[in-house]
Formats: sequence, C-alpha cells, structure tokens
Amino acid sequence: MKVLILIVAYNAERTIQRVLDQIPVELGEQYDTRVLILDDSSQDDTFNAGIEYVKSGKVKYELTILKNPVNQGYGGNQKLGYHYAIQHGYDVVALLHGDGQYAPAKLPELIAPIIDGEADAVFGSRMMAGGHALKGGMPLYKYVGNRILTWYENWLLKASLSEYHSGYRVYSVRALEQIPFDCNTNDFHFDTEIIIQFLKSGFRICEIPIPTYYGDEICRVNGMKYAWNVIKTVARNKAQDWGLLYDRKYDCRPASQDNREYHFKGGYTSSHSVSISLIRPESAVLDLGCGAGHIGRYLKKHKSCHVVGIDRLPVEPDAGLDRSIVHDLNNLSLPVKASDYDYVLLLDIIEHLNSPEAFMDHLRHTAHSSRETLILVSVPNVAFFLTRFMLLLGQFNYGRRGILDMTHTRLFTFKSLRHFLQQTGYEVLRVRGIPAPFPLVFGHGVLGKLLLLINRAAIRLWRGMFAYQLFAVAKPLPTIDNLLEDTMKHTAACSEDL
Repeated sequence: MKVLILIVAYNAERTIQRVLDQIPVELGEQYDTRVLILDDSSQDDTFNAGIEYVKSGKVKYELTILKNPVNQGYGGNQKLGYHYAIQHGYDVVALLHGDGQYAPAKLPELIAPIIDGEADAVFGSRMMAGGHALKGGMPLYKYVGNRILTWYENWLLKASLSEYHSGYRVYSVRALEQIPFDCNTNDFHFDTEIIIQFLKSGFRICEIPIPTYYGDEICRVNGMKYAWNVIKTVARNKAQDWGLLYDRKYDCRPASQDNREYHFKGGYTSSHSVSISLIRPESAVLDLGCGAGHIGRYLKKHKSCHVVGIDRLPVEPDAGLDRSIVHDLNNLSLPVKASDYDYVLLLDIIEHLNSPEAFMDHLRHTAHSSRETLILVSVPNVAFFLTRFMLLLGQFNYGRRGILDMTHTRLFTFKSLRHFLQQTGYEVLRVRGIPAPFPLVFGHGVLGKLLLLINRAAIRLWRGMFAYQLFAVAKPLPTIDNLLEDTMKHTAACSEDL
C-alpha cells in the first residue's frame, strides 16, 4: 500500500524539521511511505529548512518538497496535495500541519482503519477524551466555539462526529477521487466542506482520539470569520438538500441513490395520501413512474387494488405489485392501455418528460372505453413562495431535487397546469394545492406537524403562493378518431332500424 504523508506548511521554518523527526519509522516498515511538504509560498525559509533536512541525512522516507509560487491558502494547498496523491497513484494520504500542532506519532493508528478497509476517512479528534483538550492548552473560547459549531453541524448534517475542526486527517485516495474537492474553498472551512462531501457520498468516517497541543505557533485563523463561514457552509448544504439552491461541490451523492430517492409520503397531506384517498377499493391502478412501488404496495395491502407499475428502472421483487414493466415513458409507445384501468397515476412524472404534451396526447388515445378512467397528476408549483423569494434574491438554481430539479422540462403554476391538461384533451375535474413535505424533512414530531399545519392554512388563503405541489384530477376526452368511430357505429345502428 502506498501512503503519502502530506505536510501543509506556511511560515513553518522553526517547526518543520521537528515534525519530520517525529514521523514514526514503523510506517516505512509497513507501507510504501513517502512524504510531501507543500510550502504555501512562505515568507520565511520553510522551503530551505526542508532542503537542509534532506542534506542532513536524517530523512527516514523519500521526501519531496514543493513550493507554491503563489499562496493558495489552507484549502488550496490541500487541493494540490490531494491531487498529487491521486496523480501519483497513492492509496492513502495523511494530512499533517507543518506547525507541529498535531502529533505525528499517532499516524500509524490513524492510517490503520483505511488500510484495513474499515473506513474511508479517519479524523483525529481532540474532543473524544473528556476535558483533555483544555488540559492540552486549547483556549476556553476555542473549546466552547468548537463544541457549539460541532453540535450545529451534527444537527443539520444528521451526523454524530465529536469534532469537525481538527486538521489531523487521513483519507482514502479512492474516496477523494470520487468527490469534487477541487470546487471547495481555499480558506480554512475547506475542512468542513470536505466532511460534508464525504457524508453526502456515503463514505465511512471514523474518529480516533489524539492529544491536544497548543504551543507558540501563530494562529492564522480569524475565529469569528471561520465560525461564520462554517455556519453558512452547512446552511447552504441544507438549502441544497431542500431544493432551494444548487452548489456543484455538494453534488456528490452516488448516482445509484438518484433512482430511488423518492420516499413514500403517507400519514400526512401529500400527493401520495391524496391519491390514495381518492382511489376506490379493488380498483385497477396503473402507476406510471412508480419508482420503488411505494404507493402500489400500499394500495394492494390496504385497498385490495390491482396495481401495475411502469418505470424506466426495474422494480424490486419485494415491491409486491401485481406486475411491473420496465419502460421509458419518453418512448410514447406505452406497453399497456389506460382504458384497462380505473386510475392512472402520474405523480411527479410529467415535468420530467421530454415532451409532456406528446405523452399526454398518446395516453389519451389509449384511454377511450366504456370504463371511466381518471388521471391523477401532481407537479411542483414553480410559484411557491420560497422560489419567488429566491428569485427576489437573484437565485434561480436548478438542483438534484425539489421544484427546480435539473431533470424538469416543464414548470407549472395552477393556471398553466389547467391549461396544459385542457390543451392535451382532458377535462379537469379538480385542482388543489399540496403543502411541502415537512414531515419528510423534519420528521413526524411537533415541528414537522406544526409547519405542515401552517402551510395547509396558508394554502387556503393563497394557494398559488403557498402550495408546494399542484394536484389535479382529470378525465381523458374522446379523440377525434374515437368520436368518428362512435359516429360510424351509431349511424350503422340507426340504419339497421330503418
């Protein structure tokens, strides 16, 4: 296994040789270990101190020293080091600081979980061992700030790390290759952004206690600015999770998660629960874009419905549908006829299609029969107040989910949805507003229920502004072909009576 010890250094002339001295010899016995010093355009003789160390003959490992022509900042220097590790085929990269704040003696312990396949990132934590951080010289205000910021980050990121603000870290290079760390800030909150990226990517993070050491090194971090940047960074990521904005650096969720990201929204007012309430027991239901089959499973279990699901990806066998068909709805040749069903579900589907008009027109041509087929449609409301507010702030960012999902080809308001359905040959029986899925975001506790209740009340006051989704019940009207066919049959019947 190839291990790179990356030492980021700025004005570390007095400490860099001591850091090199303390790197354990056993690392070279266990792994193919190299050391890279990245001097971030220091104003002192950090670079020369590294060269002199090589000349002294005390070097334990192959040592490379690079000096940036222009200062890249703490985050920018890490980017270069990680790119170097990827470019040169390393398996593991361990981050050390050139000022000696972190004990190199802990490197074997931090590296081991990645080598053993137990983690993708290992963080040295100063907060795992009670009050040892304070005993090690951490100023009280930094200790309190660290605790508060860590609580805030754990709360919004749904994580349970003991510390987010240690710079002693070891990463799997394979994992680094899969996240856009090059999009991160060059400032000190780079460390927060890369944690978010690892969490969103589903990578395994473990922590190991490390000693706290505060010596006479110069602190180059503006504490208040750093704290504010961390707060903004985590909040911005959360806003992206809610579909309010888009930032490419947080677009690192595995593609496999996109196909099954939609959850069953039952137990509260949603497009799912409203659809279920309208469907009669023992009905025949066609669920177009059924995803994981949540709604169909519920309808079969609780309403004894016959459910056929169609999706562009295979539905898991345990979905429990009567039949599932793999089919891309952009291919207008549907493998079934809508006329064979009492209800056709188009929940959060038509806005994703290449040509919703052509699809709805084709669906209507398959729906003519003596059976009255009802079409249940839900789409996002582009006029939702949060979208309007973001527009007011100059934000109109497409993202991975939400109202401005990147895959949306159409954006609807109440008027445009009604017009769309009428223009494609449907009689609109009912249109209503659906509140935002607050319980899905905040859980089914007091907060989620309270926000849902407020949203429902606001919809009654001004549905165009406060409805998160639009829900319509429509009935397909006969096509010209259907009408002409009926006319021909009726004429033939009348002729027989003469």
